Parts: sequence; C-alpha cells; structure tokens
Amino acid sequence: MRPRAVVLLSGGLDSATALALAKFGGCDTYAMTFRYGQRHAVEVEAARRVAAAQGVKDHVIVDIDLRTFGGSALTSDVLVPKDGASTGIPITYVPARNTIFLSFALAWAEVLEAQRIYIGVNAVDYSGYPDCRPEFVTAFETMAGLATKAGVEGNPVRIVTPLINLPKAKIIHLGAELGVDFSITSSCYDPVDGLACGQCDSCRIRQDGFKAAGTPDVTRYAA
Repeated sequence: MRPRAVVLLSGGLDSATALALAKFGGCDTYAMTFRYGQRHAVEVEAARRVAAAQGVKDHVIVDIDLRTFGGSALTSDVLVPKDGASTGIPITYVPARNTIFLSFALAWAEVLEAQRIYIGVNAVDYSGYPDCRPEFVTAFETMAGLATKAGVEGNPVRIVTPLINLPKAKIIHLGAELGVDFSITSSCYDPVDGLACGQCDSCRIRQDGFKAAGTPDVTRYAA
C-alpha cells in the first residue's frame, strides 16, 4: 500500500513544490489549507487550483480565526511593509501559526493513518520566522511522537521539510522539474484585485528567486 501524506498547502510556490515532492516520493497526498482570518482569500483559491492540478486524494479547507488575537499584519489592520526594510522577526509573522497548522495536520494524519506530514517551510531566504527553523520542526516531531496513539504504539508521524535548507532559486528549479505550474500559485501578502502587489517581502523574495533561477516570472502583478 502506498504511504499517505498530509501536505500543508497554502497555495504558494513553496507548498506547491512540497506537494509535488510528496507525490514524487510515492505518497498518496491529502492537502490541508487554512482560512485563518488572513487579510485575503487569494491564497485559498490558489490552494484549490494547486490541489486540483496535482490530483490530491482529498483537499480540506479548515476554518479557524487567528484574527481574534491579531498580532500580525496578516491577521489585523496593521499595514503590510512594502519598503524591503524588514529586520528581525517581521510584522507578517503570525504568532504560533505553524504550530497550530501542524497540530491540525497531525490530527488528520492520525485519522488517515498517514505516515508523513509535508510542510514547505524554508529557513534560507526568509529566516525571520521562528517556526520555519529546523529546531522547531524537530521539537514538534518529538512532541508528536509523545502525544499521539500512533507515536506511543511505535509508528510516529514524520514531519517532512524538503525545502527547509534550499534557496528560492533551487526550489523554483525543483518545482519546474516536477511540473509545478507556478502561474496558479500565490505568495503575495497583500494582493490587489487578486493580483500580486509586487512590493511586499514575499513578492520581493519570489521575484529574486525567479531572477536567480534564470526562469521567467509567471506571476501576475498588479503593477
């Protein structure tokens, strides 16, 4: 029987590539996307497109409301920085987001008897987020082994982070080799009428990645 994998799918370039890698690795894939109170729904629609294009076994969209707490430019009325000058942990960091997302994915993995959870975190191009670091992933995997039926019975779920140490250009090359259609993905923090703003940190990193990869940027920008 083919192994099963839950893939956290945001609709962005990285998560689309992580999904393709899970499929390339022989897994039956189950995608999980969150409507978590983020400032736009563009990424959720992008996740729908990516899940359909890559033929996942199932795609669930989970509703939680992190806007209740705020604390981030993505979950409150704080403006998204567009001057390229972010230092330290940026205001676009959503408190405990990956911890919450992985916890939901872990619960679904138990129900599915899935052996792996894929998450497209990256600690190279944008290492300001504390929940994108290898140390965090290792700690969560240890916790998962202690907190689940599968773990205590000797079948712990693996947290797979195939992109964590790759520069954006390498991720783009890898995704392209696997047939990922980057034109249907969305990475922008603050889209304008469904189009990428081209100015936020995420857009800048994406633009620089395509440039470094020597690959045409297929992103649709507002300006």
